Amino acid sequence: MLAKVLSSAVFGIDAYTVEVEVDIATGLPAFSTVGLPEGAVKESKDRVKAAIKNSGYEFPSRRITVNLAPADIRKEGAAFDLPIAVGILAAMELVRKDKLDAFFILGELSLYGEVKPIRGTLPISVAARNSGLRGVIIPEGNAKEAAVVNGIEVLAINNLFEVVDFLNGNREIQPAKVDLEEIFSEEISYPVDFNEVKGQEHVKRCLEVAAAGGHNVIMTGPPGSGKTMLARRVPTILPDMNFEESLETTKIHSVVGILPSDYALVVQRPFRSPHHTISDAGLIGGGKIPKPGEVSLAHNGVLFLDEVPEFKKNLLEMMRQPLEDGQVTIARAATSLTYPADFMLMAAMNPCPCGYYGDPTHECTCTIPQIQRYRSKISGPLMDRIDIHIEVPAVKYKDLTARDSGEASKVLKEGINRARKVQSDRFKGLKIHCNAQMTNRHIKRFCSIDDASQRLLETAIDKLGLSARAYTRILKVGRTIADLAGEEDISSAHISEAIQYRSLDRNLLY
Repeated sequence: MLAKVLSSAVFGIDAYTVEVEVDIATGLPAFSTVGLPEGAVKESKDRVKAAIKNSGYEFPSRRITVNLAPADIRKEGAAFDLPIAVGILAAMELVRKDKLDAFFILGELSLYGEVKPIRGTLPISVAARNSGLRGVIIPEGNAKEAAVVNGIEVLAINNLFEVVDFLNGNREIQPAKVDLEEIFSEEISYPVDFNEVKGQEHVKRCLEVAAAGGHNVIMTGPPGSGKTMLARRVPTILPDMNFEESLETTKIHSVVGILPSDYALVVQRPFRSPHHTISDAGLIGGGKIPKPGEVSLAHNGVLFLDEVPEFKKNLLEMMRQPLEDGQVTIARAATSLTYPADFMLMAAMNPCPCGYYGDPTHECTCTIPQIQRYRSKISGPLMDRIDIHIEVPAVKYKDLTARDSGEASKVLKEGINRARKVQSDRFKGLKIHCNAQMTNRHIKRFCSIDDASQRLLETAIDKLGLSARAYTRILKVGRTIADLAGEEDISSAHISEAIQYRSLDRNLLY
């Protein structure tokens, strides 16, 4: 007796078809699974056996062989429980086979036969549509996520009995539906807002410029000056995600398994803030079958590294590829995978090990060599990829107690959206979409400045000790400031403000 059930598995952030073949033959009772199954897949035989019995069906006392094809790719996770159980019942002729080639079937089984949510149903639904199937049969907890894909039926089930009844024509299951227009038309609500930040008006302005141009930022300041508070509010002023960005971000979160069951799509910009003790695989991604790391989870959002000099130096150096390419490639002996990692980097650090260098109200206890060693933990190549440096001083008492609040995130966002629209029109037909992504070729084309601005830049480099790498960064930031002001040409006022955002390039240790 032989049966075949279609299922699917995720490879990277895309899915591929897996054929679950079940053969029941005469012989001593045995249950073997082949096709490079990992631990959870090997253990499925015990869950499947108990689920079939506790759902009221007879489990065959024969030799059962399950093959997961293609057999040269490793399979992991518990999503194959349900297709294996359906395959066994189909091989016993308890399930009709006429619908088995029209659906992907996935789900983890409990011992009682209940179906539990799984990971990666969004890319699996996309794969089902691309394969021309009628739809997918998945756990109810994954229904909203999978229903985002148009053109297929998403049938949500709760237990094994419901699946068998549907396949035998004894039950009708209404396909799950989500209204994408309603999802994107609803106003996105964040729990934080920029008007909650007291003082620090120049830092808010800096972050407004950074958000408008997609620039990476590093903030320096003493403990308690509000660096983390400011960083957490950056997603509230970033432009809303479009459908393509939302779909790609949701895929990543779905594969990792952190997408809430009541979410159809990730529509808020992600904000990820890993601790400095994070491992290489946790930040960049990795594992025997590579999984996305924090840099990919922050895709289309913000990655915040607090106390950045405390991160291991090799970890920071690994950041260079995703910052440069907008993706990260993880190579292992078995396979190599590339994950998207196009994020806005927000980094924060103290000015010195004790945190009070340059603070007028606290005495710094660090020596000059200690400060130099501390700052040198961030390498030059990494600093090359950070456009904006801003000092965040301690907040004064009068600012803390002031009743007046600054501009709300909603107000700031309106100007940022206008600036992004200008950039979108400017870079139409190119492979970039914001000023931060400009290369030297783009800078020469879009960032021409007048003689007065040239003289200002020359003076800044000579008198303030700015490094050579600061030159192109100032031009890019100046371009963004001009876009925010609604001006086509970059003026000396824009360049002057951009120069203020290169504090770590100056020789501060005197």
